Amino acid sequence: MRFVDEAEITVRSGKGGDGCVSFRRERFIPKGGPDGGDGGAGGSLYVQADHGLLTLYDFKRKRLFAAENGRPGMGGQRFGRSGKDLVIYLPVGTQVFSIQDGEETLLADLVQAGQKVLLAAGGRGGKGNSHFKSSTMRAPRFAQPGEEGLELRLRLHLKILADAGLLGFPNAGKSTLVSVISAARPKIGSYPFTTINPNLGVVRDEHDTLMVVADIPGLITGAHQGRGLGDRFLKHVERTRFLVHILSVEDIDLDHPWHGFEILNQELKKYSPELASRKQILALNKIDLLSDPELDRLKKSSAALPGRVHLISALEKTGVDSLLQEMWNSYYRMSEEVEQGKKGDRHPLTITSHPL
Repeated sequence: MRFVDEAEITVRSGKGGDGCVSFRRERFIPKGGPDGGDGGAGGSLYVQADHGLLTLYDFKRKRLFAAENGRPGMGGQRFGRSGKDLVIYLPVGTQVFSIQDGEETLLADLVQAGQKVLLAAGGRGGKGNSHFKSSTMRAPRFAQPGEEGLELRLRLHLKILADAGLLGFPNAGKSTLVSVISAARPKIGSYPFTTINPNLGVVRDEHDTLMVVADIPGLITGAHQGRGLGDRFLKHVERTRFLVHILSVEDIDLDHPWHGFEILNQELKKYSPELASRKQILALNKIDLLSDPELDRLKKSSAALPGRVHLISALEKTGVDSLLQEMWNSYYRMSEEVEQGKKGDRHPLTITSHPL
């Protein structure tokens, strides 16, 4: 299924049923009074987050959603049936905006599975003519119409919820790393832009703690201006706890090996200064392509940096354990779900994943 992270739809809650105009017609009761029943309420419209959904693709195919109308009232004080509510299921991480006069208003931000939000209440059912009987109006020949439903034009924005976001240039080996640390099997190839959609990998430790890792399509210089695949996928790391920046040895100059990290940070700052200031873990991939002297040179160069750079080969799984350990440490520290020292060191295990 094709990954789609934006869609525009129209939704409509149900119209209330009309009230009924009716009079009693029974044997031996020549002047029966009004007995028109009320109309049923229209169905309401909700959105609900579903962890089993990962794309907005279905909303490119169907763009109109309407709850059921209420049924009209009937004679004999019989009320009309209320319309059925409609629930629209969306991926976790979807933001729902209403569009009116060119302005967008946030109606719902679905950040938890099962979260349910009312978007449009159904119209009220109209009152039957039995409600309008009085001492001065013994035979009202009118009833109240049902209330119209509410129609909304919505824009859906999906922002993937992940704990760690992997960023890097095209062909840096991010997809290979995801396939190594989780059971995800993203498309992998030795050419630029193999990944054109975000991929999710789910990793857990021996205590069944889950960490979701998002592989974001590669950035290039000028991505914030739309070059390459542009920066449209950067919104999918806006909610991550931390970022993992990955370079390939194929893209570096041994005299200035860490310049690529500066380029990535520049693109991040131009997109979002807040995102650029988030916790970052640095990794240099494909060290299996280096000679021993070149590798020693990089180790000496990295030792002079203020922060650690993990020298890894995702293909040969060299250095991956150390990188993943720091990812877990960042996860625990930022989530504050484990008291200090309660669980000690962690050793990751691989489990099922959810590729998009």
